[in-house]
Amino acid sequence: MSAFRKRLADAKGYRISPKDTNYFALLLDPHGDAVDLTCVVEIFSPGGKTPPNRHEIASEMFFVLKGQGRALCGGTATDIGPGDVLFIPPGHEHVIENTGAGKLYTLTVMMPNEGFAELIRNGTPVPLDDEDRALLHG
Repeated sequence: MSAFRKRLADAKGYRISPKDTNYFALLLDPHGDAVDLTCVVEIFSPGGKTPPNRHEIASEMFFVLKGQGRALCGGTATDIGPGDVLFIPPGHEHVIENTGAGKLYTLTVMMPNEGFAELIRNGTPVPLDDEDRALLHG
């Protein structure tokens, strides 16, 4: 495989489950890009959060781009904000929640994929709004 370039502004949005309060701008994944990881901008509506989840073999990294939140992992709550990196090793149940007044945006990477891209791609397409596109556009 050789290096390649993608425009983040062209990313498509997905919500895994219709009742979820977070959604994803899919940037890189094994199916669309032949890479062994999944990389998204995860977007949390005000008050939104992930369902409790864990990954058996994958590590997950969240880099906070914009907004305020809280990470719950292993019974410990940690406030997170722009510039913070959160690393979740395999086997640790976690929840990420938006505690701010606006949206929370994280660059989220899961490696290896462990079915994450399939969950996202099989979800409901979501239009990305002007605020989402502005963040992706830089």
